[in-house]
Amino acid sequence: MQPIRIDDPSDPRIAGYMNIRERDLAGRQGRFIAEGKVVLNVLFGARRFEPESVLLLENRFAGMADTLSLAPADLPVYVASSEVLDAIAGFHMHRGVLAIGRKRPADTVEALLDALPPRALLAVLVGISNHDNMGAIFRNAAAFGADAVLLDETCCDPLYRKAIRVSVGAALKVPFAIGAGAGMLLESLAARGFEQIALSPSGASEITDLARADRLALYLGTEGEGLPGTLLNRLKTVRIAMAEGFDSLNVAAASAIALHHFSDKVCPAG
Repeated sequence: MQPIRIDDPSDPRIAGYMNIRERDLAGRQGRFIAEGKVVLNVLFGARRFEPESVLLLENRFAGMADTLSLAPADLPVYVASSEVLDAIAGFHMHRGVLAIGRKRPADTVEALLDALPPRALLAVLVGISNHDNMGAIFRNAAAFGADAVLLDETCCDPLYRKAIRVSVGAALKVPFAIGAGAGMLLESLAARGFEQIALSPSGASEITDLARADRLALYLGTEGEGLPGTLLNRLKTVRIAMAEGFDSLNVAAASAIALHHFSDKVCPAG
């Protein structure tokens, strides 16, 4: 694979990489930025997304040979000096490994659910607005074998650059779908025989007291406010036991504990 050298930060061939942080906020019309070698490995193997181009710091190209061998042979790979790359991105890109990915048509909630196996574990996210938490939850979902993640319309974008980076590429790997609202997700899951459990510090039962249902959906709410009361009133609620005098966990940490507890895909050490 022969790299294409970029010496002018305004070169139209790399326009999609210009002013990354501003474009993060404005949106990329069906595209996203993947950052770092590990994330590119995942992108090149993802079925639901396709790479459009790669932009590398010139001294990273040789060390990316194994990763680039996974990419389509005709994928444009651009290289630039540190000064030019920083001018393109709009800030110092110390990692020097970027790619633009293209979204394919998204699955609907119904299509995703209908494709799941008879035994399935899901995370259902309601109002998750922090990209670090979003990325960490996807990383946990991948680590503990969740079959999919569902998001309500108030959640932030799991394909935001920082969310993908924090997820270590899991946001490109774990199937997900976005529904109109939590009530719609609840009805869709109920129609397909899912037991639905809400995590809350005021949950009625300890999570360790519950056995795993074949089809299980775990609801997680935003930091601080948690899940809305209207939703908690319709679901079985569980809590994670904690030390006396402390009653809450970061939502990403709570997702890790809950998914690990109910997972049947965790491999024993050794």
